[in-house]
This record gives sequence, structure tokens and C-alpha cells, in this order.
Amino acid sequence: MDSEHPPSSADEKPWYAEGLRFTCSGCGNCCTGAPGYVWVDKQEIEQLAAWLGLAVGEFSRRFVRKAHGRKSLIEYDNGDCVFFDPESRGCRVYTHRPKQCRTWPFWDSNLRSPEAWQETCRICPGSGKGQLVPLSEIEHQRQQISV
Repeated sequence: MDSEHPPSSADEKPWYAEGLRFTCSGCGNCCTGAPGYVWVDKQEIEQLAAWLGLAVGEFSRRFVRKAHGRKSLIEYDNGDCVFFDPESRGCRVYTHRPKQCRTWPFWDSNLRSPEAWQETCRICPGSGKGQLVPLSEIEHQRQQISV
């Protein structure tokens, strides 16, 4: 089996078949730091706009940018997500956060190898600690989005 990628057939078990530990520590590291993208689709934009009491167009003008043919939430110059609250170190739209945020840290990029997971654990204090997340839940989260 190629340890650099999740398994390609149902017969192969991924390196994380016994599950992985993760409990969000609320540190906010995944919402801050180097510039990047928080991809959002039409449905997520509509839900966030409705929750904030804004028309979709107004929400998009204020909080969304186009990048690489897709849409992403904007960031501040320091790389912080537009919805990150630096005082509380929390998300202002947590209950309606995009799939990309909901599925952290179970992204293909973090699961491609044990070394990639160790790097994730280095930057995310909740990864590798806390609750044992079973393979079925990891795979469910992983399949929601590919990052």
C-alpha cells in the first residue's frame, strides 16, 4: 500500500485504520496564520448570509473573494479569517462555519501519511490528543471535502 495516499480500494486499510485522536482545544490556530483559503459553496454562502441577516449579494461583497475559479472567505492581511475573533480566539459564525472548517483536521492533506499527521499535530494542539475518532467518522469527514 502507498502510505502517501489514503487507500484507493475498499480492501485496503489506511494507516489510520485504528482511528486518530482529536478534540478541538479552541486555540484558533486553524483560523489564523499564513494566508490561505476557506472555500465556500453557494449553499454555505446562502446559509451564512441568512444567519447574519444579510442578502447574499451583500454578504458576498463583504466576506467572499474569488480565487482559482472558486470562492473563498476573505482574510485580513495577517492571514486571519474574516470571522475569527482575536479577543475570544473563536469563530463568530461557529455554528454555521463552512464544511472546510467543520472537517478539520480530517483532510486528505493531513491524512496522506503518518508524517503529515504528525505535522498537523505540531500546529494543532487538539490533534493527536483527546477523544479517539473511529475510522468511520474520519472517513465521513474526509469525504466531505478534499483539501
